[in-house]
Order: sequence, then structure tokens, then C-alpha cells
Amino acid sequence: MSISSSPPNQRQLPTGKIEVAPRAIATIAAQAVGQSYGVVGMVPHSFRQGVAQVLHQNDAHRGVEVRIGDQEIEIDLYVIMEYGTRISEVARNVQEQVRYAVERALGMPVARVNVRVQGLKN
Repeated sequence: MSISSSPPNQRQLPTGKIEVAPRAIATIAAQAVGQSYGVVGMVPHSFRQGVAQVLHQNDAHRGVEVRIGDQEIEIDLYVIMEYGTRISEVARNVQEQVRYAVERALGMPVARVNVRVQGLKN
């Protein structure tokens, strides 16, 4: 998982402050991707993530990058899709499922969900 240098998602309420770490957002996104038709798996997008995968760390966040800006969230997903599926259709479905899952959990809009297809597998 890659996280921008921005502070965690924060929301000020009359009763106190709620903070959601980018790692938690990445977990929500990864679970939504895992339930998507046509996605075989997720892959690390950097050498650091690849090393962490070998060491069995961050498996729940592999292939997810979360950036939090001023009241918006941007998520990059690095996926392997099933050979023979319509890539554009599967990617659009993944975008919608991830956006819905994150917005439902946080109550905060997701600005962009970028699906980066890294390969195809039978």
C-alpha cells in the first residue's frame, strides 16, 4: 500500500474528531476489489510493495494506493484481470464497487478510482 504524506481523513463533529487512516481505506477498497467479477488478483505497484509481499506483510493492502486531499479521496488499484473478460467493463464495475464501498463506510466522496490493469491471467 502506498500512502501520500497527507494526514489521515479527519472529520470534526460536535462530540469530537473522527480520523480514518489511509490503511483502513485501502482495506475497504481491497475487499471490494476482491468481490468483483473478472478480477483475478492485485499486484504491488512498487519494489517496496513487492518486497513486503514476499515477507507476507500488507497482503490486505497489496495493489492499493490511497491519497487523501482536502475533503476528497483518490484511490489507485493495480489489478490482474481474467483473460477473456471485457477489460473496460470489468474496470468500470470495479470503480463503481470501490467507490460505493468507501463512500458508504466513510460518508465522504471519492474523487477518483483509477484501475490500472497490470496483466491478464487464465
